[in-house]
Amino acid sequence: MRVPDRVRLVEVGPRDGLQNEAVPVSTDLKVALIERLADAGLPVVEATSFVSPKWVPQMADAADVMARIRRRPGVSYPVLVPNLKGLEAALAAKAGEVAVFAAASESFSRRNINCSIDESLDRFAPVCEAALAAGVRVRGYISCVLGCPYEGAIAPAAVAAVGRRLAAMGCYEISLGDTIGTGTPVHAQQMIEAVAEHVPIASLAGHFHDTYGQALGNILAAMQLGVATFDSSVAGLGGCPYAKGATGNVATEDVVYMLHGMGIATGVDLDLVVAAGEFISGALGRATASRAGRALAAKRVRKTT
Repeated sequence: MRVPDRVRLVEVGPRDGLQNEAVPVSTDLKVALIERLADAGLPVVEATSFVSPKWVPQMADAADVMARIRRRPGVSYPVLVPNLKGLEAALAAKAGEVAVFAAASESFSRRNINCSIDESLDRFAPVCEAALAAGVRVRGYISCVLGCPYEGAIAPAAVAAVGRRLAAMGCYEISLGDTIGTGTPVHAQQMIEAVAEHVPIASLAGHFHDTYGQALGNILAAMQLGVATFDSSVAGLGGCPYAKGATGNVATEDVVYMLHGMGIATGVDLDLVVAAGEFISGALGRATASRAGRALAAKRVRKTT
């Protein structure tokens, strides 16, 4: 089996995970989580989102979070920005990397950001231009690459078209998101192959939700094509407020356990990630959604009793 020797993980729990929590999460807790994840060796920890508090109230403290985190050398702390106003706030907070987000589904784009795909990309063009001019890297997200809650299956060509435009805007990496978690390995490979005709494999990342239990299989399928960057969320936090029934991203603990079991390097300390998952799950008053996290925690308890 041909897979990468090393995989880069992008931790999205503090932003993509916590943004959907119904109960306000304190700034203290967010900062503590981000620092625990960085200390665990994760090279990228998506910190927050500079969006309107009207639409995502959980991220209203974005500037405070960025001001308070202890920035570990060698770790990137990207933030999501929807427009130039968000970019201005991110730059003021000394963000070194920003992310923009589009969709491969017209219906989802209109429900999510109230505009068509083309309109959203036109909106992001000046954001990318201004960010790059300021010396800030830009990452692009594409939602609904394998399925849409309103349209069903999405054609790989539709994903490729959006990916091509984001790459042309200067996005150094494009994260392909299975927002509702319906994709299967064969479909994931077909989609990636279509996008790779326009964007180099080295510039692609996988972002798989585990709604149907397919995320790890999709990651393996993507690795077989050469993809070596994946988004994951500690304790499986997250979902999508505009995709009813979509459960969390694949758990970071589960991905690290699989990769290490395959002899693939990540630079991540699995025990520390499990501890971070227990920390945030306990603070939120529920059990972790990570199967590896639960199993390793139970194993540790057995050893101490």
